[in-house]
Parts: sequence; C-alpha cells; structure tokens
Amino acid sequence: MTQQEHWKTKIGFIWAAAGSAIGLGAIWKFPYVAGTGGGGAFLLVFLLFTLFLGLPLLVGEFVIGRKAQSDAVSTYTKLAPNSKWNVIGKLGVFTSFLLLSFYSVVGGWIILYIIEVFAGGLNGLSQAEYGPLFGQVISKPFWTLLGQLLFMFITILVVSQGVQKGIEKASKIMMPALLVLFIVIVFRSLSLDGALEGVKFLLIPDFSKLTSESILFALGQAFFTLSLGVSVMVTYASYLPKTQNIPFSALSIVIINIVIALLAGLAIFPGVFSFGLEPDAGPVLIFAVLPAVFSQLPLGMFFFLAFLVLFLFAALTSAFSMIEIIVAAFTKKDNSKRKKTTWLVGILIFIVGIPSCLSYGVMADVTIFDKTFFDLFDFTVSNILMPLGALLLAIFIPLKVSKSELMDELRAGSNIRASIFNVWYYLLKYFTPVAIIIVFLDVIGVLKWFF
Repeated sequence: MTQQEHWKTKIGFIWAAAGSAIGLGAIWKFPYVAGTGGGGAFLLVFLLFTLFLGLPLLVGEFVIGRKAQSDAVSTYTKLAPNSKWNVIGKLGVFTSFLLLSFYSVVGGWIILYIIEVFAGGLNGLSQAEYGPLFGQVISKPFWTLLGQLLFMFITILVVSQGVQKGIEKASKIMMPALLVLFIVIVFRSLSLDGALEGVKFLLIPDFSKLTSESILFALGQAFFTLSLGVSVMVTYASYLPKTQNIPFSALSIVIINIVIALLAGLAIFPGVFSFGLEPDAGPVLIFAVLPAVFSQLPLGMFFFLAFLVLFLFAALTSAFSMIEIIVAAFTKKDNSKRKKTTWLVGILIFIVGIPSCLSYGVMADVTIFDKTFFDLFDFTVSNILMPLGALLLAIFIPLKVSKSELMDELRAGSNIRASIFNVWYYLLKYFTPVAIIIVFLDVIGVLKWFF
C-alpha cells in the first residue's frame, strides 16, 4: 500500500463522518416518517434507538476500521484471515454503488429545483400548483439526466482530490454552513402564526398515535440515518490516527445527527401547521409543500433557496462517503490511483442510475415486481442489503475481534472506563443484533405480502 492518506484534523473527520450520516434520510425522510408516525412519540423512540442501537454499532465500525487501517474488503480479511467474512465488505461496496446510483437522481432533482428557483419558475404559483410542478420537473428526461450528471460530477471532482484536499476540506465548509442555514430557517419557521402547534406535534409525545409499525420505522430511521451497515464508517475510520478519541467522535456524530433531525422537524412542522397542511404529506414534502409555505413569507423564495442549498450540501457529503468506500476498495487506498478510479467508478454509477433517473418519465411504465427501477433499487438497498450488512457487522465484531483487542483499540486516544466499555460491548453483542433482526423480520413479512 502506497501513498495512504489520513484525516488532517480530528474535527475534519467528525464533520466528514457526520456529513456521511446526515443526508437525504435525516433531512428529507425524517420529517416524513415522523409525520406519519405521530410526531413526538416517534421522535422519542427514534432517539432511544439512535443511542442504544446506532451508537454502539457506529463505535464498532470505527474500532475495526482504525484497527485494520484498510479498505472495507481488506479489513475483514485482516481481522478474520482464511475466512469468508470479507463478504461484509463486498456487500458494503455493492450496496453503496447501488445506493448512489439512485441517490444521485434525487441530488439531481435538488440541483434542478435550485435552477428553477433562480429562474423564477416558482414565482406566482398557487399552493395547488407546486405538486404538479414537481411532477413536471422530474419527468423531463434530458433535464433530470443533466441534473444527475452534475451531481455526480461534483461528487467525483471532490473525492478525486483525496481525503484531506477533497472530502475533509469540502465537509469542513459544507457541514457548518448546513447548520447555520438550518438555524436561520428554523427561526423563520418559528416566527409564523400558529407555529407552536407544529412544535408541540414534534416535541410532545402522544403515545396513542404510536403503533408497532411506527416503532419499526423509528428503528429503521435510527439505523439508516447513521450510514450503518455498508462499511462506510469502517472505511472512514481506516484513515484515523491512533490519537483520535473514538467514543467522543462517535458520540459527537450521533449528537450532530440528532440535532439536524430536530432542526429538520422544527423547520418544517411549524410551517405545515401554520398553513393548515398535513404533516404526513409524504416524500413530496420538501419539493411540493415547503415552496407553498415559503412563498407566503417575505423573502420566501430566498429562504426556500437556502433550504435547497442546505439540502444539496447534505446530499453531497453523503455521496462522498458512498463513492469513497468503492474507490478505496479498488485502489487499496493507493492514492496514486485515486483520480482515475474515481472517474471510472463515478461514470459507471451514473450509467447504472439512468433507469432510476427515467423512472418518473419515459420509463415510468417499465416495472419489475410492480416497482419502477428507482423504487426497486430503493427497496432493495434500504430494506434488504443495509439491514443484512448491519446484522453481519454486529455479529462479526464481538465474534472475530477479542474483547481485549477491542478494549485496547477503544482506549487508544481515550481514557474510557472498563464499565463504559462493558456497556458498549454487551449492547453491541446482544441488543444490536436482536433489534436488527426485528427490523429484518418485518421486511420478510413485507416480502411475503409483496409476493
């Protein structure tokens, strides 16, 4: 292995890893699933699962990633030689590839909407016209492909520059900017008449609205929103020096993730309730509902544009991590091969993503198992591949890395107490696999119904 890179600063790693975690799931999906899951009760369950399920697995990925100092596939070969456990890394690479192929489509939509706002395309529209406009925008083959291409171009350009000059440098700018923009939008949303009802909906639990289905949604959201199960965090941690405090870094990322989810709710629900809209409007919430909210405010389109820029930042920082795990696996972290490999991988991802991009236009009637390519890829990644990868990880770490080795790795850069270590270890070994199996069994039930 030659020319291997490392993170330049501790805070740079935290911002980059937080950027990987905070993407479409935290900003787009969280308000939607919270709205359908009853608001405050859903939020409480989500927080509990994030702390007791997501955090232990995140620490686990960091530990084995830094210990092995290798790409996602080689990590498992190093830690469990002469075995088939490297299938976890291969699964993560494949999942990230498939995920970015349709994730980049949504990134393209964001770019198109930014252009649409700049061009004044949303000015003067009534509330009823925003939904049809969204449908029109994503159904134009040339423009959606161009948007997806631009999103992939930015992703490739940044990641091809390397860990320090590319991913870390961009994340240190984008993530703080994301937080600042979110805070501005939240203050604007909270200033609306009737905004308090939206705050109550988000923060005050109503357990009568909590169902077994919404509990499972909360479990899945806590899991997916931290980029767990695809070895992305294993790859990012492989660039860490031994001086990095892993427990502190993981906790910081979880806290940032929770804060962003809360800010997303506080940015959206006050406006939704203020204008008498439905909190469970679904995935179209940002593109079809938020313009209606912001259009009725002074400088409304400016604030909506700021939100879209924020949304693009979040999508890009997640995309960086998805393509990085693939590039690292193929280059074996030899930085001399980075640029060529990144461009080749990025172009291939774009090509594979074309059917997903056209799923809302000329290929809308082309379905597999009654699903468009976009929906099929999304379902496969979110409900099958990611839970499977996380389950394998939760089994692998305590099974193939001794308790003393895990303790030594965690204590490198931190002074974690034995009691805290034991809590983490037993949560990872017992609670995490059981919780993931619950989600996976639910998916199996869905599959039985589906077929």
